[in-house]
Amino acid sequence: MSQDILSLTATELVARYTDGSLSPVEVTRAMLAQIERLDGEVNAYCLVDEETTLRYALESELRYNNRAPKGLVDGVPVAVKDVFLTPMWPTLKGSRTIDGNSTLGKSAPCVAALDRHGYVPLGKTTTPEFGWKGVTDSPLCGPTNNPWDPTRTAGGSSGGTGAAVALGMGALGLGTDAGGSIRIPAAFCGLVGLKPSFGEVPHWPASPFGTLAHAGPMTWTVEDCALLMNVMSEADHRDTNAIPRRDIDYLAHLRDGVEGMKIAFSPNLGHVEVTPEVEASVREAARIFGRLGATVVEVDPSFSDPLGAFGHLFYGGAANAMRDLGARKRELMDPELVKVAEKAARLSMLDYMGAMNERTALCERMASFHQKYDLLLTPTLPITAFDTNREVPEDWPNTRWPTWTPFTYPFNLTGQPALSVPCGFCSDGLPIGLQLVGAKFDDARVLQAGYAYQREAPLTGKRPPLFNRA
Repeated sequence: MSQDILSLTATELVARYTDGSLSPVEVTRAMLAQIERLDGEVNAYCLVDEETTLRYALESELRYNNRAPKGLVDGVPVAVKDVFLTPMWPTLKGSRTIDGNSTLGKSAPCVAALDRHGYVPLGKTTTPEFGWKGVTDSPLCGPTNNPWDPTRTAGGSSGGTGAAVALGMGALGLGTDAGGSIRIPAAFCGLVGLKPSFGEVPHWPASPFGTLAHAGPMTWTVEDCALLMNVMSEADHRDTNAIPRRDIDYLAHLRDGVEGMKIAFSPNLGHVEVTPEVEASVREAARIFGRLGATVVEVDPSFSDPLGAFGHLFYGGAANAMRDLGARKRELMDPELVKVAEKAARLSMLDYMGAMNERTALCERMASFHQKYDLLLTPTLPITAFDTNREVPEDWPNTRWPTWTPFTYPFNLTGQPALSVPCGFCSDGLPIGLQLVGAKFDDARVLQAGYAYQREAPLTGKRPPLFNRA
């Protein structure tokens, strides 16, 4: 029975709470038991506080008993990445340099919105230090492993949330993405992850990675992703980069399909080497969109790899985050983070301006591209999950993580919405992700297309083997 509960989506849980066939306390206890049973294999959580979590669940249950639920996700257990401020728990960001007491009593906008809607916080999930890389490990918490094969990485930087949602250790999850950090673990862990348009979801305090960084949902289904967007996109005055609220209901047109859409399919962006199994799965996904009524054209958006510009801006953000940390604190940190930050600190203003100029040109290029195409389909990643506790795959020709994520970071530079949806498995059973990219602020269309694809080619009934382990 508990595995049946753990397989329910957030949407299904709310329906079951409403009709009285399940209670928030029953579901929360099942998920806490799943964490107790499985988290030793994957290390998804860095903080679990059962007493506090069950108090939230009991309060939700009382509201349902009184027929007065207070929001869209009342009683739904949520995994919270440990970069989001939570008033009852410290936020350490995977670092030994942060005084957790100084973070108490404050709520990130996403956390405040979830609280208004009656969520049940399950705990804080792991992240690399300051969320700086595409895998999840830190000196504070150690590595986070893949739910499909714990010898492999879960990806990052939202790897803890990715592993938690895949294993039923959270019905919904919060992630952040400054270079792929939602979409990478979504692809490696076999779930759905959306990097919204920049400014669509309020985020505070501002990320050290500036306007590259987005807060977004990580879920088992596209429908749950749209549900969580309805919560996360609520207004919060503290984010001065947030766009004016448009009060979009992301569920309203989710089922409208893709007939009539013009979709560009680029298996390699014109320059990326992709493994044959990944390319085959993504090509089949493109054919499915054609069968659903979209016009699918294989075409590249024709931009050169912006890795250099991204690196200047991203690692410059890391350097800025560390600028006031002395030698003693730096000794406590991930030494590779210290290396890239110290290198970035030596960049000149001209280096920065050159990167910004390249970013602007890429934004203009993609804005023009989407005058012709509603969506761009690509692989989320060119590879599947590699060995855990590594920044790059074994024998990889480069030493830094962005070199194996060439489909994700360009769209942090442009600020466009980008959704990763599972589209298959490789021969060794690891998930493969499909990326759907839309014009800026066209998040609803991206979700609509992702839902149409997932309804036609559902992989949602297949959980990691670890999920059912006694």
